[in-house]
Amino acid sequence: MSLDTRSGQTVGSTSTLGDTFYPLYESLFDSEGDFVSGVENKLAQARMPQNVELFLSRALGVGALAGLTLWIVGSLLGYLIFALFLPDAPVLLGLSESQIPPILLQLKIPFLVFVTGIVFGLIGFGIGFGSMVSIPYFRAGARKREINVLLSDSISFMYALSVGGLNQLEILQAMARADDTYGEVSKEFQSIVLETEYFDTDYRTAIRNQALQTPSDELAQFLTDMLSIVDSGGDMTGFLEDQKEKHMRTAKQEQEMVLETMELFGEMYMTLSLFPLLLIIILVIMSMMGNSQQFLLLGTVYGLIPLTGVGFLVLVSTVTQDEIGDGYLRPEGGRDDVVVREGLDVLNLGLVEKYTGDHGVFEKIKSRERSYELSSILRRPHIFFRDNPTVVLGLTIPISLVAVVLAVLYGFAPLSPEGFVENPVGSTFFWFYVPLYVNFVPLMIFYEWNVRARRGVVSQLSENLRKLSSANDTGMTLLESLNVVSETSSGKLSDEFETMYAKVNYGTNLKDALREFNNKYHIPRLARTVKLISKAQEASSQIEDVLTTAAQASENQDDIDRDRKSRTRMQVVIIIMTYLTLLGVMALLKTQFLDVMSGLANQVGSGGGGSSAAAGGGQFGSNVDTGLLSVLFFHAVTLQAVLSSFIAGYIREVDLISGVKFAVILPTIALITWMAVG
Repeated sequence: MSLDTRSGQTVGSTSTLGDTFYPLYESLFDSEGDFVSGVENKLAQARMPQNVELFLSRALGVGALAGLTLWIVGSLLGYLIFALFLPDAPVLLGLSESQIPPILLQLKIPFLVFVTGIVFGLIGFGIGFGSMVSIPYFRAGARKREINVLLSDSISFMYALSVGGLNQLEILQAMARADDTYGEVSKEFQSIVLETEYFDTDYRTAIRNQALQTPSDELAQFLTDMLSIVDSGGDMTGFLEDQKEKHMRTAKQEQEMVLETMELFGEMYMTLSLFPLLLIIILVIMSMMGNSQQFLLLGTVYGLIPLTGVGFLVLVSTVTQDEIGDGYLRPEGGRDDVVVREGLDVLNLGLVEKYTGDHGVFEKIKSRERSYELSSILRRPHIFFRDNPTVVLGLTIPISLVAVVLAVLYGFAPLSPEGFVENPVGSTFFWFYVPLYVNFVPLMIFYEWNVRARRGVVSQLSENLRKLSSANDTGMTLLESLNVVSETSSGKLSDEFETMYAKVNYGTNLKDALREFNNKYHIPRLARTVKLISKAQEASSQIEDVLTTAAQASENQDDIDRDRKSRTRMQVVIIIMTYLTLLGVMALLKTQFLDVMSGLANQVGSGGGGSSAAAGGGQFGSNVDTGLLSVLFFHAVTLQAVLSSFIAGYIREVDLISGVKFAVILPTIALITWMAVG
């Protein structure tokens, strides 16, 4: 067992592997070289507490094990190919066996087996070693992406703290404690604070060190600029205000670049989605000419189409910016009297969970609480599914399985390929469309309801923040401002302001009321705004500048969302129109080409007799199974409809579930079309 020099904890069996291959590491790598320094830097940026020497030694060990495994597999595969199935192949250098010395002929098969094993072994080592070394690079890249997304809001938060009267060190500490809202940005500031507390480093040096270590160039530049303000004793509030404006503009510019890339992807998808269609047409023509390509047709429909769609979805996910955080705000200081109820309320019963097991009365309270939650669900199941839309799948999936089993028992859903050929539409309906409708229609309804309910809060956020700022500027406290805005406004957010005002009047702390309001909707964007306001109001009730900053940040996000939706709307239209074009071409191919050519072939074959012309005509299209091709065409357009739906939904909302509404509509269009032409 060896000790990891960064974490101070035993690594276990993985360190044993690292110790074993450490001599190989010393012989292959220079400890002061660029490669080792680069990996060490990425380990720090990825916040992986591992020593670079042991990490690379373990990577060599993993690569060696993977290489050995694939060397054995490659040698066995080479032996099976060249010794058993192809003993006379291949011909080396174009020479016949009479021109090659007998001893070389004897060594040909062992040589080929050896080369195959070496090639597979090198591939295995490259995969094993490369995958291990790439881990810190991928993690550092993910952290960089999250930091850049949250940096604008983080600077707004620090500006609000500075306006509230906090000094430089208190701002750093508050930012370090805000990891529930600002994620990886907060962790970067945690490193600064921990270095000052545990390593007796002044915070100027800690800021300088973190600027060199952070994976984000934007955060590094911000920390460097902040350090110059700290050293010169400049105006921190003015600096943070300038940086806030700058990074708001930067966020819009980055969003513009992402949208331009998405437009390029939309054009790429139009080409990629038509490729399987062209391949299917070519294979059908080849089949009609007597060269049957049934295996390639099956591979295109059930392999190439799904792989193309999934691959494009993965490609899009590397560009789009997901919403960072879970949206929940947690109390600071480890308060025992507050428990954030995340997830399903029936599974997380809140504060009573902390006391169960100590006294029997708490077990009774827990049982009563769970009974109450279950009865609430039974009384209002639609509200429960609205708040937790994916949970409805736990109910619909068993129902869909029962429906499929009943369809099989009653003979509506065949178990053989011949049954699909005889009735392609009916068979596919019971096997695919019934589960699709049973699962996706309720999920679509409750998900869209959930989105609209949560969007009703965020849609009026910027306007109400402006009203709060104006009211607070007249001398009202934040609580009084909430009451005034709730009385002079309408909508869901004003109702929530009224609820918060009532809670505070009945004894709840305003900060707790704000946190409970946020956790009810747990929207990451809302959480950052509430965090900013609740932290500022601790120092003073006159926070009109903070509320104005929150309104500006919210308006900036509104502009970004509005621009994204307007630009992605065109991408969604392109995807849907591309699919409808594909569906139309497949329907025409079925009715105007496949059926007509098959009918001509049958006419020529039945009346041809012994003439050579008739015999020649009977060859064309006589081997085509039109029933099977009809099934394959229908399945192709159905699979393409589902994949296009989820791609369109992900591009539109950066959420796969948002594509469920398209996944109900587009396959339905395919079903209706094939009922007409099939």
